[in-house]
Amino acid sequence: MRIIFMGSPDFAVPTLQALVDAAHEVLCVYTQPPRPGGRRGKELTKTPVHQRASDLGIEVRYPKSLKPAEEQEAFAALDADVAVVAAYGLILPQAILDAPKHGCLNVHASILPHWRGAAPIHRAVMAGDPVTGVTIMQMEAGLDTGPMLAFARTPIEDKTTGELTEELAEIGAQLMVGTLIDFGVLHPLPQDDAEATYAAKIDKAEARIDWNRPAEEVVRHVHGLSPFPGAWFELGGARVKLLRAEVVEGSGTPGAILDDHLMIACGTGAIRPVKLQRAGKPAMDLDTFLRGNAVTQETNIK
Repeated sequence: MRIIFMGSPDFAVPTLQALVDAAHEVLCVYTQPPRPGGRRGKELTKTPVHQRASDLGIEVRYPKSLKPAEEQEAFAALDADVAVVAAYGLILPQAILDAPKHGCLNVHASILPHWRGAAPIHRAVMAGDPVTGVTIMQMEAGLDTGPMLAFARTPIEDKTTGELTEELAEIGAQLMVGTLIDFGVLHPLPQDDAEATYAAKIDKAEARIDWNRPAEEVVRHVHGLSPFPGAWFELGGARVKLLRAEVVEGSGTPGAILDDHLMIACGTGAIRPVKLQRAGKPAMDLDTFLRGNAVTQETNIK
């Protein structure tokens, strides 16, 4: 097929690569514009999709908006059979949705209609869902409301959002390739709006750990925000990100350190950090962290 690919973050890269490997003709890649990055924020950094497309020798476009008529005309002029969208980051106007012969297909990281919206993986982990997955959806004007063409599921278990994102990216890539093979015989399934849940964008204000919550909820909160933006607490007055934790037996005043190996009391139960990160430092396991940050039950934590 003649395909326009639209995506930006690491999650979208496996789908782009899978389309190329399956010998589809990727006419052009649309992605978010380069943004300031680097250590001093002065260098323009391309999105992961932009970098991969450049490596593959595919034309890359990065308009700030698809609303201008000239952008819509340029998109339509590509004469694509279908557009494949994976975490692109811009709303597609109706003229864009209608331009390819077979419309636009989206790789969405949830089992729709659950977790429509910007942060489906984060929200599924934080909510304690046992299973998540990927849906291939025919796009329409509503937010992730279009008819569904294919599904694939995977258990969440104790995976972090980062780990689950990598897994779902690979699942979604293969699911999209299979969907394109079977496209002519698939029967789109309408979503049941009554079953829909919304995955709101993660606000950094959510990241501070609330020790009054039960230990199981604290661990889900930690894993759901790992690695970004990272759930955090203050230890001895310094901010520490908690990237992985486990529930352990223990009890005490919420936020109290219960032993010299950083067991922390929650509203009910307790947790023990497994992977932590101080500002400006690499992530490390608990034993490594404690060698440079000894704690006692008198250490101040917030």
